[in-house]
Amino acid sequence: MILETLPLGDYQANCYLYASSETKKGFIIDPGGEAEEILNRIKEIGLSIEAIVLTHGHPDHTDALLQVKDGIDVPVWAHEHAVAALNDRRLHAMLGFCIRGIMPDRLLHDGDVLGGHEDKLTVLHTPGHTPGCICLLGDSVVFTGDTLFYGSIGRTDMPGGNPYIIMDSVHTKLMTLPSETIVYPGHGPSSTIGNERVINPFLR
Repeated sequence: MILETLPLGDYQANCYLYASSETKKGFIIDPGGEAEEILNRIKEIGLSIEAIVLTHGHPDHTDALLQVKDGIDVPVWAHEHAVAALNDRRLHAMLGFCIRGIMPDRLLHDGDVLGGHEDKLTVLHTPGHTPGCICLLGDSVVFTGDTLFYGSIGRTDMPGGNPYIIMDSVHTKLMTLPSETIVYPGHGPSSTIGNERVINPFLR
C-alpha cells in the first residue's frame, strides 16, 4: 500500500494519496490546495489515479480540485449530500474562498466500495460536520475527513452541522472499528481508534 500525507493550503488540510504498491493505481483524497505539488508528487511516484474522492464539500478540502482534475483528467466522487456544500457561495465566503462550482461525476452512498485489492476503500456516511461527510475505510486505516481528529471531532457550527448527529456518526461508524485502525484525519496528526477511545474528551 502507498499512503502519503500532504498538508496543503491555508488551512493545512491533509490531502492523501492512497494506492496499491503493486499496481500503483489509487485515489487522491481531498485536494485542498497547491495543485502543482499534488500533480508533481503523483508523477514522481508514478501513480495511476482512478478518481479524486472528497470526504465533504468544504473548500479547504477542495480548493485545488479543478486544477488537479484538469491536470490528470480523472473524475470526482463525493457523497450525494455534499453537492450543496460544494456549490454554497455563502459557505465558501465564510471560509475565505471564491466559489468554483463543482458537480461530482459520481455520487457516493454509505457502503459503496471503491477500488480493488490493496487500494480498496469502503464509504462510511458520517454526517454531523456536514450532511455529506464520509469516511473512507481501507485495510486497517480510515480517512476521517473533518469527522474525527486526534483528540477532537469536527466543528458543528457551520451550515449543516449538528453536534448530536456527529456524535452518533463517530460512535456508530468509527468507534466500532478495531482499536488498531489508524485514523488519518482531514487536519493534524494521525491517531488510532484505540487511542481516541482513551484520550478524546468528546468520547468519554
